Amino acid sequence: MFTGIIQGRGTVGSIERPADAARLVIDCGLDTSDWQVGDSVAVNGVCLTAISIEAGRFSADVSSETLSRTTLGSLENGSDVNLEPALRFGNRLGGHLVTGHVDGVARVVERRPAGDDSIRFAVRVPEHLSRYIATKGSVCVDGVSLTVNQVAGTVFHVQIVPHTLSVTNINGYRVGTAVNIEVDLIARYLERLNTDQETESSVESSVVKVVSESCFSKDTGGSNFRISENCSPTPLSDTTFSSSGNE
Repeated sequence: MFTGIIQGRGTVGSIERPADAARLVIDCGLDTSDWQVGDSVAVNGVCLTAISIEAGRFSADVSSETLSRTTLGSLENGSDVNLEPALRFGNRLGGHLVTGHVDGVARVVERRPAGDDSIRFAVRVPEHLSRYIATKGSVCVDGVSLTVNQVAGTVFHVQIVPHTLSVTNINGYRVGTAVNIEVDLIARYLERLNTDQETESSVESSVVKVVSESCFSKDTGGSNFRISENCSPTPLSDTTFSSSGNE
């Protein structure tokens, strides 16, 4: 897990591309003296595993899946990247909970000054991710935890203060820049919870309908219900319900 608070920036020292994967060597200004092989590091918001560690440098392998679903596939020698080692128990959670599992790639569609040396960016996300982004909610852009100022369809706006501009690579963004997006983890769980509740409600309604149709009927006047003498509800095993696969 990560917090979205960038601990330092690094530079891609070299890229090896065996087959359809890649091995990144990243030079960084972080203290790596207590790092161990196998530790997790977020590189532009993508959780990678350190496979080799030296003073101020580490290496990580990137799978073909990650290369195709993130911006890491477009990195070159000398590329500037945001870095955050994995969160440790006892550390401050200054941003929001971030997994390092990128949901998609978005693009900057606007950059303009916002006063006090801040810069306002507009970012367009893939349509299927837009429902997870809300005004005043959190979103992770290239590993940086940001607060959403405004949402309009598939475009959200953020305002970046001078400090964040100086310690991350966001100041290098231009219109058309591709960025990694991870939506708020809580939003995803809320959606799943809501879906499950809707499914349970649908099943319960179906059960009530089956029992009602099998055991109750209106009297001749049509105003009152009566219990059928030979109440024999359809066995649930013989009834088909629409569900999401939960049993």
